Amino acid sequence: MIKHRRFALLLGAGLLLAACSKQPSTESAAPGSTAPAASAASAASTADNGATMKLAPGTLKKLDQAGSETVEKAKGNTGVDNPLYEAVAAVSGTAVAGSLNGPSMWQEGVNYTRLVPAQPTFAPPGQVEVLEFFWYACPHCYALDPLVEAWRKTKAPYISFSRIPVMWSPSHRSLARLFYTLQVLGKLDQLHTAIFNEIHVNNDPLTGDTDAQSEQMQLAFVTKHGVSAADFKNAYHSFTVETDLQRADEQMQRYHITGVPTFVINGKYVADVGTAGGEQRLIDLVNDLAAIEHKH
Repeated sequence: MIKHRRFALLLGAGLLLAACSKQPSTESAAPGSTAPAASAASAASTADNGATMKLAPGTLKKLDQAGSETVEKAKGNTGVDNPLYEAVAAVSGTAVAGSLNGPSMWQEGVNYTRLVPAQPTFAPPGQVEVLEFFWYACPHCYALDPLVEAWRKTKAPYISFSRIPVMWSPSHRSLARLFYTLQVLGKLDQLHTAIFNEIHVNNDPLTGDTDAQSEQMQLAFVTKHGVSAADFKNAYHSFTVETDLQRADEQMQRYHITGVPTFVINGKYVADVGTAGGEQRLIDLVNDLAAIEHKH
């Protein structure tokens, strides 16, 4: 079993994560997104605020975790000849400015990537699907989550939002199984933030060397928060959870997700904190692209 102390030391020493460069941005971390100094994972998140965790070759083989790579995106004047700018301005009512710093200035290939061909979505008619691919042990996902949670509660009614946990390795899959088990039990909203805190504040990885160890660690966590042990065990390997895991894996493969957190808007656009230019800018970009899709 991975000891909690060793888990924190690995994070702090940079053995578990490859070097992440700080994203050039004037955006500050969302209130409440920085954990106490005792958490090495949180310290990494604060130091590299705005970066995206990436898969690094060989890292999974060594430590069964995902690595990260530098995320650097060019910025500068963008012009106003991109049709998306005009569409955003029309929807938001905001005049199109002449630089990327304008509130509705998004450049394809810089702030977001267009998927060709667009992928099918599972949103109901009239809804715009927004997906967040994430990993509970990712410090950047942890830093962004308070902002995502606030946005989720106030987003436009036409946005159909879903989180999808990545499954790059057995340890990722075990946390994804925890996510879908709690979703089946109707406890996800109650414990979603608590899972992030357990990992990044309490230095409890909630995963062990084997699937059985991971299950026992997660069982201890959920029962501490009032979830019935019997209910948890019944749902953990249920057909519904297995189906959810399979669908999540298929979506991850479809969108070629290699970094988290990553947002996909209506099967057409992909963006992250680094491309958007900051955490709040990512939320603004998601809103603007979703508004475009809803209008059309």
